[in-house]
Formats: sequence, C-alpha cells, structure tokens
Amino acid sequence: MRLLIIDTEKTYLEVVRQEFEANGVTAETVHDIEEGLLRAFHEDYDCIVLDILFPGIDGFQLVENLRNQMNETPVIITTSKDTIEDRVQGLDRGADDYIIKPYDFRELLARVRAVSRRYFGKRRPLMKCGDLTLEPVSRECHVNDKLIPLRRREFDILELLLKHENQVFSRERIISHVWQKEYDGTSNVVDVHIKYLRDKLRAHNYDRIIVTVRGVGYKVACPDWH
Repeated sequence: MRLLIIDTEKTYLEVVRQEFEANGVTAETVHDIEEGLLRAFHEDYDCIVLDILFPGIDGFQLVENLRNQMNETPVIITTSKDTIEDRVQGLDRGADDYIIKPYDFRELLARVRAVSRRYFGKRRPLMKCGDLTLEPVSRECHVNDKLIPLRRREFDILELLLKHENQVFSRERIISHVWQKEYDGTSNVVDVHIKYLRDKLRAHNYDRIIVTVRGVGYKVACPDWH
C-alpha cells in the first residue's frame, strides 16, 4: 500500500510516516499543498491523508479538484477543525473520511485500511498473473492456494511491476517507488531483491514472470505458458 500524507507540520509528518512504515505501509510526506496536488494528480496512491489548514488553496479545494478530474483515490481528512459544518463540507466535497486531531494512530491506520478496501473493491483488488494472485490490502501473494511469504520490499516490487504489466522499470525508477527516502545508496539493492523474489517464486515455477531487460531494468510478463 502506498500513501500520500499532506500536512503543514513537518514533525507530525515524520512521526506519522514512521508509524505507517512500521506497519508495512509505504508513506510519502508533503508539507506544501501545491506539491501535494501535483503528486496526487500525477502519481498512483492507494490513499491520501490530508490536513485542510493551508494558506491559499485549502484541503477542501484539493479534494474537490481531484474529484472534478475523476480521480477516485480515497482521501481521509485529518484536522483540528471539529465542527459539524467542517465535517459535512469535507465529506460533501469528496473526502471519504474525516478524523479529528489529536487521534490514536491505530484508528487512523484502521480507517486507511477500511477506505482502501472499499476503493480496491471497486478496482478489482486482486492482481493476477496466471495462477499467481496479489492482494494489495492484505499484502498476500498466492499461487493457487499456497501462500508465498514475501518481505515488504519484495512485495512492493512485485506489486509495482504487476500493476504495470509489460512496462519496463529502470532500477532508479523502482528505487523511487519502493525505497523513496530510505534508499541507502547501495548500488545493487534492486538486483538483490529481484533475486530474492525470483527465488521464492521459483518453487511455484513463477520466477519467469520477472523479465530482465538488459541495459534497462525489469518488467513482469504474464504469457500463457502454464
């Protein structure tokens, strides 16, 4: 799962990012609403967690702009504005949920999962490649009924490549999507994780779906070979 968190408070952003990461959720943070709007339009997120208190364009407008452009990414508003009028306005303008600060992180995590399940339900959540299925919400990978235990980065790489089947991703682009700010500069980190992933899929004869495009990167191809 990949989140975008937009808030003016940098300290809060870092704390919440770490909480999500500790629960296996990739979280990107932005403290400028204009940048947040650009990312929301041009990147693929499973949920957006948004404060509404920004100078200039506010969070309500961001949600409305997304919905006007037919972007259905779930949005949870998190704010200290707790009047009924604010809540009604947020939901009426397209937000999926509204939570008042301060809150218990466990509640926010549960709400993110809930709106994501509804969203994925509309988008056919299971990613399939032959008999292999990937469930982004539960973060489980199966071949037929057999669970393949994947670590966080392995799952994220497979999810990224499956979501864009037959599209080649360079190592740099995979790092940008999967590691983001946590990249430690290790030159072969993508290759190592691809090897781990292939090793786990090999027992089920699915290592071949991950194709190396020499000099470029990797892609997933799902031919009818099984």
